[in-house]
Amino acid sequence: MKFRAGYSILPLIAPACFPSSALGQERVEEATSQDEEIIVQSVRIRGSLDVAQAPIVELDEADITALGASSVEEMLEAIAPQTGSARGRGGGGRPIILVNGLRIGSFRELRSYPPEAIRKVEVLPEEVAQKFGFAPDRRVVNIILKEKYSSREIELELDGPDRGDYHATEQEFTLLRVRNNSRLNINIEAEETGFLTEAEREVLQSPGSQSDLAGDPDPAEYRSLLPDSLDLRASVNWAKTDIAAGSSLSANATYNRAESRALTGLNSVTLVAPDGSSAQRVYGEATPLERSSASDTLSLSGNFARKVWGQQLTVTFDGSLAESETQINRLADGTSLINAAASGALAIDADLPTEVNASFDTARSRVWGAASKATLRGAMLDLPAGELSTTFDFGYSWNRIESSDTRSEIGADLRRGDIEAGVNVVLPVTSSKEGVWDALGTFTLNGQLGLNHLSDFGTLHDWSLGLTWSPIRNLDLQATRIFRESAPSLADLGNPQTVTFNVPIFDFVRGETALATVISGGNPDLVAETQRDWKFSANWNLLFWDNTRFSVDYIRNSSRNVTAILPALTADIEAAFPDRFLRDGEGILDTVDARPITYARTRSERLAFGLFTRGNWGRHERRGGAASGRAGLPFGQDGRGRYFLSLTHNVELENDVLIAPGIPLLDLLNGDPASENGLPRNTSRLEFGAFRNGMGLRISGRYTGETRINGSGLPESSDVSFGDIATFNLRFFVDLGRAFKKERGPLKNLRLSFRVRNLFDAQRRIVDSNGDVPLRYQPFLIDPLGRTLRIDLRKMF
Repeated sequence: MKFRAGYSILPLIAPACFPSSALGQERVEEATSQDEEIIVQSVRIRGSLDVAQAPIVELDEADITALGASSVEEMLEAIAPQTGSARGRGGGGRPIILVNGLRIGSFRELRSYPPEAIRKVEVLPEEVAQKFGFAPDRRVVNIILKEKYSSREIELELDGPDRGDYHATEQEFTLLRVRNNSRLNINIEAEETGFLTEAEREVLQSPGSQSDLAGDPDPAEYRSLLPDSLDLRASVNWAKTDIAAGSSLSANATYNRAESRALTGLNSVTLVAPDGSSAQRVYGEATPLERSSASDTLSLSGNFARKVWGQQLTVTFDGSLAESETQINRLADGTSLINAAASGALAIDADLPTEVNASFDTARSRVWGAASKATLRGAMLDLPAGELSTTFDFGYSWNRIESSDTRSEIGADLRRGDIEAGVNVVLPVTSSKEGVWDALGTFTLNGQLGLNHLSDFGTLHDWSLGLTWSPIRNLDLQATRIFRESAPSLADLGNPQTVTFNVPIFDFVRGETALATVISGGNPDLVAETQRDWKFSANWNLLFWDNTRFSVDYIRNSSRNVTAILPALTADIEAAFPDRFLRDGEGILDTVDARPITYARTRSERLAFGLFTRGNWGRHERRGGAASGRAGLPFGQDGRGRYFLSLTHNVELENDVLIAPGIPLLDLLNGDPASENGLPRNTSRLEFGAFRNGMGLRISGRYTGETRINGSGLPESSDVSFGDIATFNLRFFVDLGRAFKKERGPLKNLRLSFRVRNLFDAQRRIVDSNGDVPLRYQPFLIDPLGRTLRIDLRKMF
């Protein structure tokens, strides 16, 4: 055992890290067997990660081409089954993104890069996240760029369903230049979606929302399934690296403007004549109930990296300022109409006003966010089985939410400072490579300890302990125990209160759909959460099937004081939160306060299976030479095709919720509701892609198993059954220059894509105990678009 030369504990509180191999040149690794005098050599690509855990997926240029993606963001969507984590309560969210082995300030720095600029993609398990200062509940995606690349790109998209008056468009311009160890990227894009109403989808209306007179307007024409929206974004990214010095510097600036407008129906009133006759009337079609919002967001991020005392240091920063305003039309006061009808001055079937001047309420918010994270990573000791490596992280984040609402004199001004610090240690115990107790295979221990001191919640802790074992060369087995305390987000605490009228909600107490007023926003009474996870996993590179990996994960989570959305409305839920539901004199649901609540406890167990394979087909024809910066021949010049197949399947073994002490335990897998859609036991996802001679095909499939939600057992209540559903998306794309062998002219680097979403127009069958479809679960309320067609034209210069 010996200490690494130059190691110092002084920079433990200094910012961030990255692996030394990430900034090193491509190097040759050698494995020797003295008995047989065999030497095996392999090349480690510059920027790849050198870690104990084997990659879950590796993609080269040909694999990336077969995805048919237009940007890094689209590429990650295509491989989401491999990059998503099943750990924790509902998974860990977006993966951690690295570029050439380095952490970046924000995904915005990379999202618009064309996939053609990528040499290789590595997807690694959650344990690797600890080496970069994160908890082991998110996978790591390392994107290795080509050393030299330049392009300008224009992309136009138009899509819409195969029925109905709706459309969406997107226009995008992207510039990227990678050369002389520097990167420059400029991206400008605009997205617009049209308006889609319930009338265009022939959605049946709830009782009481329509007029008793045929001449009154149809409220379905003034209720939007999808809002009219506009989204504008502009981004500039710059980076500079010095491979020899092991340094990197990057910066990003992004501006985003988002606007939307939705309609929530018309005003209604019940008129009663002096003789006692009555009529439900709908009016005000010239001024329907409208909800419009606009937001502006300015974001800045960057990173700095260099070698410090033989270690790798990385510092990242990400900051933003977002301002939003939402205007919501008020309900009209129908008192004058009611009084006029009661006195006989207004006939109950008379014409009612087409315009209503009821003014509107305004909710405003201003959100600041700034976060900096520093990590220092390197090898501390040389042990017989390998290097003992450490990662020290230190960070500070600050958030503030200012919100106001004209319906309330009390606004919110919440602030939070968060000081975080942590350490991760990776200890090699045995090693097949180093010949240390190699009969046992390779054992590696890793441990992580962290704390967060929040200005509004005090000090919270987290720790994890894991073991990685490789009993044979192509098999990795892992076990991890995780403990974490976390605070609710500032948004969950302080978002402005907003009101939406005429929201269809299924009332399981009465077995009917009601149009209710829904209150949303933050809840300042939320408390800190405690999470405990176990994870056991196996990652096997199959020996009998080339380029194929099979993985299986078992995850168990138990959490207390969980911040969650309000569950579906059952008798037990209404009894637990009586102040969240208001009913009218006839017992019909009138108002729902849907702001976040705190569950006493949640518990879940799941199994996640994954299979990924890739390969070639066709005759190999060697033509041309290898392009600079590529490994092997450029794809498309050897005459072969490339395919990939990804299949994942999740099985929920257990999932229950204790809302509060004294309230019956909710078994979500056996009909107790945590949402209006139930929880299926089985879900699957399929991704298949193939590419040859400039033409490609990609098929994406999703399967959701059947489930149910139990009724209250009262005479008017009913169970609701959700059938299983499988949907498929199809993408066909052709690179016209390659397909027609045009190396010059307008067809060069011109790609045409056709996409079909929900190819077979699948709709989930949702029925009550009588076999009828509840109004809330009409197919187009679940999926307003159905089958959708898109054409995409992309030109690179």
